[in-house]
Amino acid sequence: MEKTVATLEKGTVCSAWNYSAQRLATGSINGLLTIFDSPDPASSSPFSPSSSFQVHEGSIVKVAWVPPEYGDAIACILDDGTLSLWEEVTGEGQSLQWKICTKFQNKSARVLDIQFGGSSTCLKLVVAYSDGYAKVYELQNPLELNTWQLQAEFQNVIDSVSKFAKASCLSASISWIPQIGESQQLSFVLGFNSDIPQLNSSKVLLSPISFAEYSNFSFSFSFTCPYSIGSYVVLGLLAYI
Repeated sequence: MEKTVATLEKGTVCSAWNYSAQRLATGSINGLLTIFDSPDPASSSPFSPSSSFQVHEGSIVKVAWVPPEYGDAIACILDDGTLSLWEEVTGEGQSLQWKICTKFQNKSARVLDIQFGGSSTCLKLVVAYSDGYAKVYELQNPLELNTWQLQAEFQNVIDSVSKFAKASCLSASISWIPQIGESQQLSFVLGFNSDIPQLNSSKVLLSPISFAEYSNFSFSFSFTCPYSIGSYVVLGLLAYI
């Protein structure tokens, strides 16, 4: 039997559950970030909005929750290509309110996708950009969500080709590989969708600051998009941290 979990506002374009599935964040075309809470985990009552606030004048493209070990916080990709991080804190009168922690800006490229990963003692953030670059950030202070440090940066472009053409990626997808044990290396897979196949190359992250090309650890394949002209290449990147 179907039941209503939550009633979303008109214009909602993206959403994400938190890690316990007790909170839902939604982003709208008019830049509103709305948080829905469950009145009781054991209740069958629908989720209701507890907060709704403006984070951008345009549309929110994607929302992603920070792992619960680091508090209640949400990252938002905006339609102007910027990335902002919002945290729920105790305000005046002990009431809860959301404030912006930090903003990631890149004047030359748009943010296409993000994913948080790591462990209970180490939080990392992978950001994929429209110019084919990917950046790995690490949180320096687990109690301060504005203390991000760039750990690594690499470009999905073959050097000889990059001299004659500029990378233009239409979309990207990042997925962290689940950790089975503490001894397992942190790793993630990254796919880029570029309009120029020659601008794709495979790289593997060997350490926190170095990358190298290893075809046996990565994969690539091409497909034809039925809704547009031409073929696109999706780069498969397996990165170890």
